[in-house]
Amino acid sequence: MIIEKQYKFYAAHRNETLRDKCSNIHGHRYGLKLHFEVERDGDISTLFGDFDAKIEPWLRQQYDHGMLINRHDPLYIILQDYCRTSGEHLRFKVIDGATSVENLAWTMFSEVTEMGFRLARLEIQETDTSNFLYTRADWTQDNRHFAERQHSATASRP
Repeated sequence: MIIEKQYKFYAAHRNETLRDKCSNIHGHRYGLKLHFEVERDGDISTLFGDFDAKIEPWLRQQYDHGMLINRHDPLYIILQDYCRTSGEHLRFKVIDGATSVENLAWTMFSEVTEMGFRLARLEIQETDTSNFLYTRADWTQDNRHFAERQHSATASRP
């Protein structure tokens, strides 16, 4: 069985790997749909509040009103330095790679899975007209891709 839960969060980001408007800092009101795989246990499968109890604090602490940023984005170093010298605290959600919706989906799918949930799929709505659907099969394939990429990077180091 599948239980779908919907959430919203606001976040800024930029995709420095692109050469268009998205390389500028901008924000979105993201929509997030999580499709949880559950099994019946008596009369019910799961209480909806069980999902909210973990997912809502995670979104507030890690994503909401923060900046999604690539660990290797030169701007990240500048912003970290600014925080050190000014004493101001900015919330960053650091991602290993461009802050594309594809990488965001992989990151979020991984984090929700680490919480002990089994996801069938995850959907991210980035704009009113743009949705991204990411499945367990996509996540499995990306895990292999990222493992191979990390292995290649490690093997090429002296």
